[in-house]
Amino acid sequence: MTVLRPKNALPSVGAAVRWFAGSGKGDQNAVRLLCHVKPGVSATREGVSAITDEYVEVCVASQARDGEANKAVVKVIAEAVKLPKSNVQIVKGLQSRQKVVNIEIATDASPKEKVEWVWKALTSSLRN
Repeated sequence: MTVLRPKNALPSVGAAVRWFAGSGKGDQNAVRLLCHVKPGVSATREGVSAITDEYVEVCVASQARDGEANKAVVKVIAEAVKLPKSNVQIVKGLQSRQKVVNIEIATDASPKEKVEWVWKALTSSLRN
C-alpha cells in the first residue's frame, strides 16, 4: 500500500500514526493510531509488537470479551508512550481487532512534533 504524505510529513510515519484535528464540538486534537490487536497472547508477549505504514500491532494477554482486551490495549499504549491511561482512548473498533486509538498530548508542541514523539515512543517500546 502506498501512502501519500505532504512534503513536511515525517518520512518514516505512515497512516498508522498521524495527527487528527478535531472537526466539531466534542472532537479533540490528538495523535491517532490505527491498531491491529492480538488478544489472548502470552503475558510475556504483551506490548507493541510491530509498526508498519498501515497499523500498529498490539498484543494483549486479556481475552476479547467484556471489554477486557480493550482495557488492556489502552494500558499497553499508555505505557508505551509514557502517558496516563486517561490520555488514551479507543474511538473506533471496540468489538473488532482493528481499532482507532486517540492519544491526547497536552503540550504546546506542533502536531508534527507530537506525531514524531509518539512514533519514537512506540518504536522504542517494541517487543522483540
